[in-house]
Amino acid sequence: MRAAAARYGTAGSLVLTALVAAPAGSASGTTPAPEAHGTVLAAQRAEAAGIRWGACAEADELPPSVRCGTVSVPLDYARPDGRQIRLTVSRTGAAREVRGKKVARQGALVFNPGGPGASGMYFPMVGVMPEWKRIAAAYDLVGYAPRGVGRSAPLSCQNPKQFTKAPTQSPTHPDESYKRERIAQAQSYARGCAARNPGLRHYTTLNNARDLDVLRAALGEKKLTFMGASYGTYFGAVYATMFPSHVRRMVFDSAVNPDPAQIWYDNNLDQSVAFEGRWADFRRWVAKHDKTYHLGATPEEVLHSYEKVRGELAHKPAGGKVGPGQLQAAFLKAGYYDDYWPTRASALSAYLKGDPKPLIEQAAPEPRGAVEEENGNAVYTAVECNDASWPTDFRIWDRDNSRLARVAPFETWDNAWMNLPCAYWSAPRQQPVDVGTAEGALPPTLILAAERDAATPYEGAKELNRRLPGSVLVTEEGAGTHGIGAGPNKCVNGHLDAYLLEGTVPARRAACAPHREPEPLTGERAAALPQDL
Repeated sequence: MRAAAARYGTAGSLVLTALVAAPAGSASGTTPAPEAHGTVLAAQRAEAAGIRWGACAEADELPPSVRCGTVSVPLDYARPDGRQIRLTVSRTGAAREVRGKKVARQGALVFNPGGPGASGMYFPMVGVMPEWKRIAAAYDLVGYAPRGVGRSAPLSCQNPKQFTKAPTQSPTHPDESYKRERIAQAQSYARGCAARNPGLRHYTTLNNARDLDVLRAALGEKKLTFMGASYGTYFGAVYATMFPSHVRRMVFDSAVNPDPAQIWYDNNLDQSVAFEGRWADFRRWVAKHDKTYHLGATPEEVLHSYEKVRGELAHKPAGGKVGPGQLQAAFLKAGYYDDYWPTRASALSAYLKGDPKPLIEQAAPEPRGAVEEENGNAVYTAVECNDASWPTDFRIWDRDNSRLARVAPFETWDNAWMNLPCAYWSAPRQQPVDVGTAEGALPPTLILAAERDAATPYEGAKELNRRLPGSVLVTEEGAGTHGIGAGPNKCVNGHLDAYLLEGTVPARRAACAPHREPEPLTGERAAALPQDL
């Protein structure tokens, strides 16, 4: 599932282990599986060792105020004395004061931004932002790079230069020749993942949840306070299912649908439908500001302008690097976050007026980011392919995505191509965890969701709410930003602060009015903004 890795800055061949099948309220059940024993042992060792905090590595690009360390976890929890891998961790201590008032420290708040494949190492830096200051006063802010990500036993499936090769095509209704080409690429990518990564099968959501419990122990926390966004909500929910007695507070921001039947093939189909709706939201906004952008006074006219640019790039890539594939990827971000809308519209408008520079700046691959992008995609692919069974016959993919592309062409086939290596995956597949706890097994938890979120469609938040008794859903109505906690909506932030600082949740589902749409920008004002927005 394409998830918050875009910014923030989502039945198998193996039988469920006893650890997963254990009754809610128990982390291991009456007959612990080897992985359960390995998790307990790894957590005990981590608690004894703690984390030795020091200066962060230069590669982490973090300021001196952030301290870093590592936590050792078993590659394979069934063999806790076997190969160990180190997860990098970052931290700032609780400020203990806000607006001149002393604040009691409440422990560590651990954050994961999703992906799979996104790093949370930057998270402690958010404490200086106004939306986070009250939380940063009470909590140590802790981020980390999950297994496979960054310097945490990194995965790689192909040469990063090949992964970011440009320009590329991106047909919304591909012909048979193009499909054969993409099938060959997916097969090659799956082979590369297996050949380059001997421990590939151990990069799973189950192990991400186990790693989180080891991190909790290393931090000296008897119970975990955790905030996950996008995919982070899914393995947070798996953690809550596996270790309910270890949970203090949990925030699920933009929830993945945890229904085992949805993991992951069906979730990706649903995501493509939702992106079509969000793409329409963007075009309506552009049309409303036609006096600024001159791209069309109706969503249909805006689409015509976009398709005109797309057609021209297919024949003559902008700057030799921006083809239809790069155009689609750039505008996909507008489906995630509406703060991209002004710069994307400005770039499209400028291109049609003869100035391709803004589009090149926003859409061309950045060579310096190639290694990070390839690594993130490798982890994304490994986790999703390992987590569940996928159709292995391309005719099923072809049938489902051809039908869907008739009504949701914007993202459907690009989403399919991103996940197609899972059809040819050689590592054994897990059976998805049946997320859920018994009444009273968990303390109250908080779910945040935007009603028109495309990356994690709203139905997922409702499903998670049903599966976790005592959870409360806060909805930003009529909005579609992916990841809404500590964002521009004061109502949402009020609920987040009340929960993390006081442990209080609304009595029932709560609704917040949408945050304000962005103001249109053009000319010098648009050029002055960072071009990754």
